[in-house]
Amino acid sequence: MTEKRYPATEAQRQTEDWNPIWDQMAEMDPDYLEAFLAFRAVPQKNGPLPQKTKELIMIAINAATTHLWAPGVRRHMQNALREGATSAEILEVLQLTSIMGVHSMTLGVPILAEELERAGEA
Repeated sequence: MTEKRYPATEAQRQTEDWNPIWDQMAEMDPDYLEAFLAFRAVPQKNGPLPQKTKELIMIAINAATTHLWAPGVRRHMQNALREGATSAEILEVLQLTSIMGVHSMTLGVPILAEELERAGEA
């Protein structure tokens, strides 16, 4: 019997975008995880929004009180800065997201300070 290949899962593991909980999902239901990873990649690969805007939206999603995923906030802040976002734009995204709950700010502002310092924009 040949082993079934999961290209989206394998490609995702090679990036910093891998959530460790997905290891368990891959064991329990690799078909679901493969479909999920392919589905969530569509907006990044297609659509009219500039990449900077997509990264700002992803910061909001990852900083939202229903998600609070610090590795995602950090990665998308790095990407947004690389795409030309300003610290003021990123801070406004966090402020808007904090309307859902102030935890978005307590998660995101320290990460923004670290990333700005790392990027030499302190």
